[in-house]
Amino acid sequence: MLVGILIAWAGFVPYFTMTGVVPDGMTLQKFAGSVYQERVRLIGAGAMGVAAIWTLLMLARPVIDGVRESLAAVRMPDADKGKHRMDIDMSAKSVGLVFLVTVVGLLAIFYAFVSPENLPAGETLTFTVVGVGVAVLMGFFVAAACAYMAGLVGTSSSPISGIGILAIIVASLVMYALCESFGIFALPGGEKFATATAIFTTSIIMAIACISNDNMQDLKTGYLVGATPWRQQVALLLGCVVGALVIAPVLNLLYEAYGFPGALPRPGMDPAQALAAPQAALMTTIAQGIFSSSLHWEYIYIGLALGVVLVIVDRVLRATTKSLCLPPLAVGMGIYLPPSVQTPLVVGAVLGYFLKKHLRTQGGEEAERKGSRRGTLFASGLIVGESIVGVVLAGVIVVSVTNGGSEAPLALVGKDFADTAEYLGLAVFAAFLVIFSNVVLSGKR
Repeated sequence: MLVGILIAWAGFVPYFTMTGVVPDGMTLQKFAGSVYQERVRLIGAGAMGVAAIWTLLMLARPVIDGVRESLAAVRMPDADKGKHRMDIDMSAKSVGLVFLVTVVGLLAIFYAFVSPENLPAGETLTFTVVGVGVAVLMGFFVAAACAYMAGLVGTSSSPISGIGILAIIVASLVMYALCESFGIFALPGGEKFATATAIFTTSIIMAIACISNDNMQDLKTGYLVGATPWRQQVALLLGCVVGALVIAPVLNLLYEAYGFPGALPRPGMDPAQALAAPQAALMTTIAQGIFSSSLHWEYIYIGLALGVVLVIVDRVLRATTKSLCLPPLAVGMGIYLPPSVQTPLVVGAVLGYFLKKHLRTQGGEEAERKGSRRGTLFASGLIVGESIVGVVLAGVIVVSVTNGGSEAPLALVGKDFADTAEYLGLAVFAAFLVIFSNVVLSGKR
């Protein structure tokens, strides 16, 4: 990801700013930011797309083998199956019933999403069936690829970001063809409707990818500790239902409190205070660009070419060195994501490297293992704590706004304190790095 940052901010951004013309009244800093948003991020998207396709190609063989083994196990007579509880999965009939209920639910939800447009019944049904069909077909392959990587390495190695880009492109092209054939673009709000249906279809695919990540990670953990598969699978189904009931209200709470880039709930809100949603913003940009024919494909093509180069470099490094590699998807993310999102990741990775090296030098592999475990648990607590506090603060803001109060009910200073606040935030960040290092090195729990 650091390599991606350098490619973007030490390569493409300086090049485009030097070869471009700064608009009148715009500072060079803002011009560089607009260049990054409008051009460089599309290059990152192209690179991530190539990386996602390459990952799927690399996983094709094991995924096919896994599907073949699963089908063989389903057809196997009960007498030939092992009777140990760790060999018992949900029956094929139960899996088929769950799939059928899920598809029916998706059809109902998609129909409810499309029907307010008051299109002819045939067109509404066509959008519903095609949208769900695309989601289910892509979802099958996406689930196989993501689940394989999650089970093999972990959810952090799943190519979900690149898959999201491929999904929005496929969904947008399919919806574009349907809207063009039905004359939707000639209707008022037709382009907005097409964009919404493409994003809605992609959201189903992304949900499938995320759930497959979580399920395979849980099933692998259960296998390691001796759990019974069918019991886990039932619990995972219940988890999906509970998650759907909990996550949607929480996201709506965050939206009402802060908003998201390009989607603010109230007029006059500061866009700079909106919650960052880089992946969603990219999907919206791609979908809108396809439907309005304004997407700058030349930058996507540059990203595709760069992605091919990154794949080649990664394969060469893996073949000629013992430990070096350059994962193309991570580099593409480094180009696409803003530095404010990635800097903590890079700083954490560098700090973790030096802390592990110090522990290994001072106490050997055992000390490194224990220190790494302490650091992982402490960092996990920071992540969870930040998330909980964010939701609580969002609730306070929503309560304040709904009762006619301020959008910053806990503010102690005015907006003119912003510059000072940035330096204070940097100081707190540095202090936490020191605290984190002490926890890892001292052995405190």
